[in-house]
Parts: sequence; C-alpha cells; structure tokens
Amino acid sequence: MTPLWWLVLTGTLLLATSFLSGWIHRGPVTTFSIYLVVGVLIGPGVMGLAALPSSPDHIRWLHLATEAALVVSLFVTGLKLRLPFRDPGWRMAVRLALPAMLITASGVTAVAYFGMGWPFAAALALAAVVSPTDPVLASLVSVDDARDDDALRVALSGEAGLNDGTALPLLFLALALMSPGMDMPDVIAHWLTVDVLWGLIGGLLIGFIGGWGLGSVGIHLRHAARDVAPSDFLALGIMVVVYAVSQLVEASGFIAAFAAGVGLRRVEWQVSDKVGSSKVEGEALPDEPAEMRINPNDRAQASVDHPGETVGWVVSDALSFGETIERLIAVSLVLAVGVAVVPVFGWQGVAVAAVLLLVIRPMSVWLATIGCKAPWQRRLLIGWFGIRGLGSLNYMAFAVGHGFTGLPARTFEGIVLTVVAVSVVIHGISVTPLMQWRARAMKAARREPSQG
Repeated sequence: MTPLWWLVLTGTLLLATSFLSGWIHRGPVTTFSIYLVVGVLIGPGVMGLAALPSSPDHIRWLHLATEAALVVSLFVTGLKLRLPFRDPGWRMAVRLALPAMLITASGVTAVAYFGMGWPFAAALALAAVVSPTDPVLASLVSVDDARDDDALRVALSGEAGLNDGTALPLLFLALALMSPGMDMPDVIAHWLTVDVLWGLIGGLLIGFIGGWGLGSVGIHLRHAARDVAPSDFLALGIMVVVYAVSQLVEASGFIAAFAAGVGLRRVEWQVSDKVGSSKVEGEALPDEPAEMRINPNDRAQASVDHPGETVGWVVSDALSFGETIERLIAVSLVLAVGVAVVPVFGWQGVAVAAVLLLVIRPMSVWLATIGCKAPWQRRLLIGWFGIRGLGSLNYMAFAVGHGFTGLPARTFEGIVLTVVAVSVVIHGISVTPLMQWRARAMKAARREPSQG
C-alpha cells in the first residue's frame, strides 16, 4: 500500500469508529478490536494489501513509538488518580504491581523453561515482556476522570501506572544473563542496586518532584500573567523533562512519567484546597477537580481570578492533549499488530496466552490480594482484566534491539504478538458485558438495604 492509500484507510477507520462510537461503546467489541481485525484483513496473512517491514529498523521505530505512547499514557493515568496517599487504592495498586507481577513473571518463566524447553534467560525475558498490564488499551476498565473513585478502576489504573516500571528490571536481568562472559556476582549486585532499588525509588522521586515542582511554577506564572492560552506544551514539557532526566541517571522513566502525573495532580489538589471556600457566581467551590469547574469551550470569555481556575485550565489541557496523543499512537500500533500477527501466529503463542490470561494472572492476583478487604468478586475481575498491549510491544522491541539471544527473535516476537492480539480480542469482547453485570450487581446491592 502506498502512503496515500494508508491515509485513506486511516481516515476511513477514524470516521467509521467515530460515527459508530455509540454502538461500539454499548456493544461487546472495542475500537481497538476493530483496528486489530482490520490489520489482520489487510495484512499478508489474508488479503496481502500491507506487507511486513523488511528492514530491521522497524524494531527501533516500534520501540520509539511505544515509548512515546507509554510515557504520555502513564502521565495521564497518574493525573487522573486524585487520591490521598493513605487511600486503600494505592495499597492495592502496589500489591498488583509488585507481588502479583512477580508471581506472574515466575509462572510464565516456569512455563517457558519447563514447558517449552527455553533457556532460562530467554524464558525470563518472555515473562518480563508479557507480565505488565497496559495503561492504554485498558481504557474501558481504568479510571474515567479524577472524580472516579471506583475501587476496581482505581486498582487497575494504579497497577498499570506502576508495573511498566516494576517489570522492566526483570528484562534487564534477563538481557544481562544473555551477555557472554558475565560475572554473576557483579551482575546481581548492579541489578539489585541500580536497576531495582535506584530505578524504582529514583523514578518515583524524580517524577513526583518534577511534576509537582514544574507544575507549581507553571501554574504560578500563568496565573500571574492571567494566561488562559492552551497549556498542552506545559504538560508535554513536564513529561519530556522527567522522562529524560530519569533516563540520564538510570532511573525508571516509566515510573517517573506516572509519578509526574501524580505530582501535578497534587498541585491541583493543593490549589483547590486553598480556594475551596471562595465564591464563584455566589456558590462555594465544592471539593472536586479543578478541571470540572471550567468550561473548556469558552476559553475566550474565561477569567482567572483565582489559581483554581488557572490550574483547571492546565489540567484540562493536559488531559485532553494526552488522551488524544495516546489514542492516535495506540490505534496505529494495534493496526500494525494485526498486520504482523498472522504470519507469526502459532499455537505455542496461543498456549502461552491461554495459560497466562486464564491461569497465571488470576492466580497471581488472588494470592497477592490475600488479606485485603476487597470482596472476592472484585478480586476475580481484577484477575481477569490483565490486558496486555503497548507495554509488551515496547519491552519486546527493547529486548530484540539490545541483545536478545537463546532462540530466534522471530519466535520470540511471534509469541508476544500473539499474546497481545489474543488479549485485545478476548478482553475487548468481555469487558462491556462484565462491567455492565458489575454495575447491575452494585445497583442491586445498594437497593437491598433500603428495601429492608
């Protein structure tokens, strides 16, 4: 297909999914599933209209594209979580991002090592790649906006925000074990101190301080100038700075991007608390997100009489900009997965996907959440909604481009692409019915006490 035909196809898909968005949101098929199916149809496995890239540079471009999408998505995810640090949702997110992720990785490593006969390092690399959940493709089960305090959505959003960073050290370890002539004690010492401890702690500190500090300065200056011009460059600048600085000092860029969103949200919270007793049109400002108290369609007539309005514009623009960018990159990459998956599709990948999504993930979540106060139904749903996506593609591209050995890269890529494709399809089909069932069950539970 020529570039012009790609433009025609992309524009047609964007129009079709926009025209049919109401039916898509109520039905059992997600937008991402549609793009995946279209990619399969036009790919070399079916109609042959689109060919697989022949240059090895496609791995580098895949890594860059997924990296950009993840940084934006993680920042937006952190910005949407308007929770005090003592909230139980954070504790649940840590349970899912650390013990649940480690149990998941251990299970996949065992399957690849014992079940498929892979070398241990390659098995660990596969586990690291397919263990993190996705903050982009899980949009239907993640937090809608900063007012959303649904425990299920908070847990899944917090997990997706953290585990792209917590799983990466496992991939670093796997690639280090593949290096010839390695000194095992030195490898383990560097891994524990730099990749694990500093990577996670440094990423959190750099991201939160950067998001909070740069956000505070930006909001103060914009309020002093009574500026209501679009703030998307401020959000983009925060993302770029915290990610670049964290990478320069070998901290986790993914953790930093997520923490930067959390830090900017704390600025909004602090400003909202300070102006919470002021009056706007005779009414006291409620304790709600600042972006909900502005009209994004009336920027020309907007006032910035107090910092709460300024921070509302900044956060609103950051969310709008981030969500648009992440959707555009995500649908493009899902379309590319559809094109690429059929030629490398195999039953080995289907088996890994089935064991991971049906056994290992639910069991990992169940074990990691023992002792918490979450009802068993929520724990089961969290275990099921472990959607794999852009994070796995990014890890895969990084591994192939940084010394993955032990078996053919095509075999490795084929299994990862199959897992992502299977996850997009089965989770896309099940998410709407399950969430609708949950909503009915919660409504019935709230109605029963009043009837009694």
